[in-house]
Amino acid sequence: MTNPVSWQSGMIAVLRRSAALLRSATPLLCAALILLCTATPIAVWAQPPVQPSRRTVSPSSPIVKNVSFHSAALNRDMRYRLYLPHHYPATTRRYPVLYLLHGLFGNYQNWDTLTHLASHVSGMDWIIVMPDAGDSWYTNSASVPKDKFEDYVARDLVAEVDGRYRTIRDRQARAIAGLSMGGYGAVKFALRYPHSFAFAASLSGAMDAARDLDSRLPEFAPKLVEVFGAPGNPTRAHNDIFQLLPKSAPDELPYLYLACGSEDRFLLVNRDFVSELAQRHIRYEYRENPGTHDWAYWDREIAPLLSAMQNQISQKPH
Repeated sequence: MTNPVSWQSGMIAVLRRSAALLRSATPLLCAALILLCTATPIAVWAQPPVQPSRRTVSPSSPIVKNVSFHSAALNRDMRYRLYLPHHYPATTRRYPVLYLLHGLFGNYQNWDTLTHLASHVSGMDWIIVMPDAGDSWYTNSASVPKDKFEDYVARDLVAEVDGRYRTIRDRQARAIAGLSMGGYGAVKFALRYPHSFAFAASLSGAMDAARDLDSRLPEFAPKLVEVFGAPGNPTRAHNDIFQLLPKSAPDELPYLYLACGSEDRFLLVNRDFVSELAQRHIRYEYRENPGTHDWAYWDREIAPLLSAMQNQISQKPH
């Protein structure tokens, strides 16, 4: 199958060569070609097209399940993909849990099918939960009362997993992480529910989602306004992590782990948020490496995230 991103790169190269040949003869056509070369489709930038599953199977690979349950907050059935440790059926022990959130235009299968996550967690004694949340920004919507996606994750999903599986039902054995929209969500949950998680992580987090992302990236404005309301709506302040941070007690917050690519359009806002963490003496770790807003970067960065998570969780008594 042709890779859509590779195909697009090849076409851009052809168009640029064509533009160079036509520049002197047809200036108007040249300008149109250059514009086409530089334009980036929203869906490609925010969530690259789905590729074949990257999961490989070994004796220590996690057990993969697709699960549905009824969310009281949303009053509808919701799905999640679950990893159980390979020896889960043969034991009676309890396990820590990582909630792993997808990004905008994504779904609950992405982490499993678009990264080598199964290989990264092979042999790990963790339960990993990947919920479906649509384009909700993990927020109780300002304009659609039935869309209580924050309550769905923070309350219903955690209760569902703790009730159905042998989890360690304690904050000290619970982590949350995500990419892009999910990175914003994970940090917001850490600040809003500090007694629910011991570790929270963001890869390429959209930290200004509730603040001014719709003015900075107008292509996302319709959904952002639906979720957070128009500028000035109280829902914005209620979900702005820059405003939540000063209200948080530093010694009660989870350990925060953040990473962002040096070519990512969310780089500056990530740096701003990290600066706030440093000024408030909040425990955190920040990685900034070459990379952009794509699955190649997230696949590469999930391994150090998992390592930091295990280091932090293992330091705490269960």
